[in-house]
Amino acid sequence: MAPAKHTLIALVENKPGVLNRISSLFRRRGFNIESIAVGKSELPDISRTTIVVDGTTTSVEQVRKQLDKIIDVVRVVELNDEETVSRELALIKVKATSSTRSEIIQIVAIFRANIVDVGIDTLTVEVTGDDNKIDSLIALLDGFGIRELARTGKIAMSRGAPSAASIEKNGVNKVKRKKSTQTL
Repeated sequence: MAPAKHTLIALVENKPGVLNRISSLFRRRGFNIESIAVGKSELPDISRTTIVVDGTTTSVEQVRKQLDKIIDVVRVVELNDEETVSRELALIKVKATSSTRSEIIQIVAIFRANIVDVGIDTLTVEVTGDDNKIDSLIALLDGFGIRELARTGKIAMSRGAPSAASIEKNGVNKVKRKKSTQTL
């Protein structure tokens, strides 16, 4: 089986050290994390972690099971691309002269991106979308000279009704908490 990109969602307790334990698990298994994004979820004490990794289905499933054993991990789900909404944010600082500014602005408008900062010789562009959209905009702006680039990594959730990667607010007490005696 050939390696492919897999998107995992881990709902984790919002505590210090959780991200370190998660990334250490991937390191020990020899996986390169393509992107990892962590932020607050619909519950105050739970964070939502979106992890994109390359690997075979079998090896990613083994890592998913290992993730589920980490004490602070409440739930782990792999999302498939067909039933997922995913986005990434990028900030791109582009070299801009008086003669190239209008052309850059037109390209940015085509991609429904925004100019969020204007400098003497730069424009900073904010773009949100899938990998292909961001990669395409970067390729076009590269001809003008990219001074800086920052990407958030992919965030994702399933389409439609709440999925296995969500926890109902009134169901917090029903979440199975793992015993604190478990170890990796």
